[in-house]
Amino acid sequence: MRRLVSAVVVFALASCSNTDPATDGVLNVYAAASLQAPFEEIAAEFEAAHPGLSVQLNLAGSSDLATQIIAGAPAEVFAPANAATMEQVAAEGLLASPSKTFATNVLTIAVAAGNPLGIESLESLTEPGIATVLCAPQVPCGAAAAAAQEVSGVWLEPVSEEGSVTDVLGKVSSGQADAGLVYVTDVDAAGGGVDGVPFDAAAQAVNTYPIAAVGSSGDPASDFIDLVLGESGQEILSSHGFGKPAQ
Repeated sequence: MRRLVSAVVVFALASCSNTDPATDGVLNVYAAASLQAPFEEIAAEFEAAHPGLSVQLNLAGSSDLATQIIAGAPAEVFAPANAATMEQVAAEGLLASPSKTFATNVLTIAVAAGNPLGIESLESLTEPGIATVLCAPQVPCGAAAAAAQEVSGVWLEPVSEEGSVTDVLGKVSSGQADAGLVYVTDVDAAGGGVDGVPFDAAAQAVNTYPIAAVGSSGDPASDFIDLVLGESGQEILSSHGFGKPAQ
């Protein structure tokens, strides 16, 4: 049975253990929070094809996951939301094989369902009284937001900077913020709880998602990565709004 594990718990375990990845029939997959919906489906398909083996998904901000892995957390597969975060782990010599790009994603402006404030663009977010939240700069969605602002020349003053894109979405959907920059896939996953407002500069700040095996991981990690890169995995990702990597 697939399991989700909190980033806090995994970090606590990593802080007191630098052991090899677990070999107890569990495949530990560390993935960007924005990948939750497709990776849950991919994990279910993987488990069906590998009786006796379960996938444990640790879903969090990519930079938090990288910190955990570098600290010794038992990750066997790592799938962050940008190449820069993967490079942090690679620089520590922790990858079992070179990473491969498997998906792309772009930003949109998340607003309350029905867009009651009539937000139409990044410029709208600079108007007085509009409370905007962004991801922190060190998080992939924050880096993408910074790139979009630079391209557009529109600079935002967020009321808060969050550690993951799901935290940004949560503040908008709960009414704690009027708008936030999230991925188009997050709006899709919200199921009508929020609306997305596209903006031109998003096309100049596309995130690419890499995936790689970590440490001494074996065949199960390679099989999971093959599933993500293969036809079935790509169809699942596409159904959730992710773009295909450049060929």
